[in-house]
Amino acid sequence: MTTSGAFRYADPATIVDSDVPFVKPWAKVDTDATSYARYEKTLPVGNVRDAPAGDFAVDRSGFALFHAPAEEKLFTDEEAIRSGYYAEVEALVCAKLSTPQEPVSKVVIFDHTVRRRNPQAPRQPVQQVHVDQTPGAAEVRVRRHAGTPEEVEKLLKGRYQIINVWRPIGYAAVDHPLAFIDYRTAKLNDLKKVDLLYPNQPGSADVEVDVRGKEVLPDPTKASSTDGYSIKGETYTVVPNDTHKFYYVKDMTPEEALFIKCFDSRSEVQPNVGRPGVSAWTPHTAFTDPATPADAKGRQSIEVRCLVFYGEGEQ
Repeated sequence: MTTSGAFRYADPATIVDSDVPFVKPWAKVDTDATSYARYEKTLPVGNVRDAPAGDFAVDRSGFALFHAPAEEKLFTDEEAIRSGYYAEVEALVCAKLSTPQEPVSKVVIFDHTVRRRNPQAPRQPVQQVHVDQTPGAAEVRVRRHAGTPEEVEKLLKGRYQIINVWRPIGYAAVDHPLAFIDYRTAKLNDLKKVDLLYPNQPGSADVEVDVRGKEVLPDPTKASSTDGYSIKGETYTVVPNDTHKFYYVKDMTPEEALFIKCFDSRSEVQPNVGRPGVSAWTPHTAFTDPATPADAKGRQSIEVRCLVFYGEGEQ
């Protein structure tokens, strides 16, 4: 069953070609504010459930859907998420992405975000086509989270990915579902690097502060100001291309998990080491489905971002 959506792209005419901080395009992590303009383009959205079996896979289309019920249900206790659900995600990633030729050797979960579409929630569904990490940001995550300097250097020489594991919370994601572009219909030139701004925390702006579960609502009168913000990441915004094909999972349930590839060190776009046909990333966004019932509950979801490292298996 195909639906449609009005997708918010970056306006290429407002993207500044600069690497100078705060002149380079930026977006805020805590509110829907950017230094560049966006505009909407209405496009058809196919339903993953209608596709033939095996049509989509993480290494081909950039995403894959799995039936994967979780023990954690509420996602209101930060400690329960980190001590319990993280282990569930790690086991799921290993089970679904390992192959005899290339087994998963290590999974490092470095971040999660709970989104609830209600006025009091600090993190709302993101309605802008984007990719979570650039290659530079992916390497920074490895160096920050993956182990000792010696171990990191070894891991960076092998294959690693960033996989976003996304699932609805509590009930089906009927309201503001997630849509994603089939990687095979996108081009590298569609992606534009953007600095990701985080609100400053107590202490030095250079110190990494874990704010998961501690987010607060931003001041809406200061949306266009960068005062009180620091650059803590780099993401891709996406500009339109008539080749893009969007998909979603109609009425995706909490018993299902979606894998979204954000980066792959062996994707076809990587110089010298890239593998032909291997997907690099998955542009994605929340969208308003015109078929959504008026009484649908506001979407709730959790996304867990994982560094996935591979070893050598059977040859």
